[in-house]
Amino acid sequence: MSEVYYAAEPRTAPRPPGKDKGSKPFGFLGAPALIALAAALACMGALAVNAANGWGLGVPAAATLSIFVAAVWFWIFSPVEDTYVALGAAVALVISGTLPAQSLFDALGEDSIWLLMAAFVIAGAVAATGLAARGAAFIVSGARSVRQLAYLSSLGLVVTAFAIPATSGRAALALPIFLSLRAALKDRPRVVRMLAILFPTVILLSAVASFLGAGAHLITSQVLQSAGFQGFDFASWLLLGLPLALAASFLATELVLRLFTGPADRALRLDISTDTLQHGTGTGTGTGTRITGPLDLDEQRSLFLLAAVVTLWCTEPIHGLDPALVALMGALVVSSPRYGSVKLGAALKKVPWSMLLFMAATLALGSALVTSGAAHWLAQSILGPVAFLGAAKPYVFVVAVVLISTAAHLVIQSRSARSAVLIPIVIAAAGPMGVEPMAAAFASTAAAGFCHTLTSSAKPVAIFAETNGEPNYDPADLLRLSAWLAPVSAAVVILFSFTVWPLLGLPLFTPAQP
Repeated sequence: MSEVYYAAEPRTAPRPPGKDKGSKPFGFLGAPALIALAAALACMGALAVNAANGWGLGVPAAATLSIFVAAVWFWIFSPVEDTYVALGAAVALVISGTLPAQSLFDALGEDSIWLLMAAFVIAGAVAATGLAARGAAFIVSGARSVRQLAYLSSLGLVVTAFAIPATSGRAALALPIFLSLRAALKDRPRVVRMLAILFPTVILLSAVASFLGAGAHLITSQVLQSAGFQGFDFASWLLLGLPLALAASFLATELVLRLFTGPADRALRLDISTDTLQHGTGTGTGTGTRITGPLDLDEQRSLFLLAAVVTLWCTEPIHGLDPALVALMGALVVSSPRYGSVKLGAALKKVPWSMLLFMAATLALGSALVTSGAAHWLAQSILGPVAFLGAAKPYVFVVAVVLISTAAHLVIQSRSARSAVLIPIVIAAAGPMGVEPMAAAFASTAAAGFCHTLTSSAKPVAIFAETNGEPNYDPADLLRLSAWLAPVSAAVVILFSFTVWPLLGLPLFTPAQP
């Protein structure tokens, strides 16, 4: 049996060939980046003067905000690795005295970090058995038309949000199935292009279904807790996120179908069997994984364990076991000497530690923004004018949050970094606007799931853009998709914010508001 591995790490932009970043100070930056750096330095200087003269922003808040501005600038304009920037910002906060050193080290021990680490071990074991590929092939083989194939593929991709943490891991898991479909449908290039666009689109939009669907979800919950709010758990996130994931994914599926296939493409009958997928690329999955026949012992054990872990996560209010503890128990089982399908040491080597360090550092940065008062000052400065709209201010605020979060991927590519930047500001501004901070934070995080405009906007988009040296779609296709999908995605989140989530127990407005 072969093993399928994947890794999910924050973006690392490639260094331009033939250029040495160390040869010239800031030589790797263009004129726009240098202008932005000058603006950032000017902003930091203004904040320092503000704090020194007692003009409403304290010294700790000014220092935190200055470091925050510098980190955002590096995330947007420099090719420096996101994790390096986040750790550098966290260390700068400690050196400046605005963040206790113990708080930084405690962030590495947050239960959310342990939860993701153990979840990656479980996901690696499930992927190694081939169970996920088999399930995906079973779903896809039931399609008898292009439309059925698209919707069944979307449904299967939504389910993977509960088994595999991080969108890049799910993309790596789904890629072999796409390669099999591409081989089976090689005489229908428009259908292949549609599937190549559909897979990353649904992977990104459906991540909101699961608390572990993206690291940004855990950052949002942790920042809420730092601000004194309840935060989210697996069950509450599932209740709120799954309906949105299904609605957004199926709307996107229909949109992709209509944009990239014609009536003639959709009218032709399909007949894709599991045997066809098995041999579509030599081995079907490209890894030698068997996707036909009865489940073997490892697959049965993985299926049972995954079902047990997800059930325990969803029933936390009943048994009281912390989700991180449940995940650790599952990781120990899948790596046990007699029962497990992987060795613990090998599984831990495949955990994306860079991503976990990035999360810990951004958690520290987000918490510092909230506790220092910098987020409150920034929220008042940016969103203060909305308060003059009177009774309309909560509605305008929610719409503005969703629109800004939807567009944020154009400047900050990392989903976790976007949450670290936006959520503290949203939480600080929500209360004065008459909006529940938890509802505003959830809406912002959900809206940030749209990141389809550019190939570099998200790893799943880049993974499916080209496979085995063969392009599957070009940037113009993404722009065409985004022109329709961006407003649809934002509208769906706004609709859920005002109507669906309040019915599910997440009120949008504070009691004093409508």
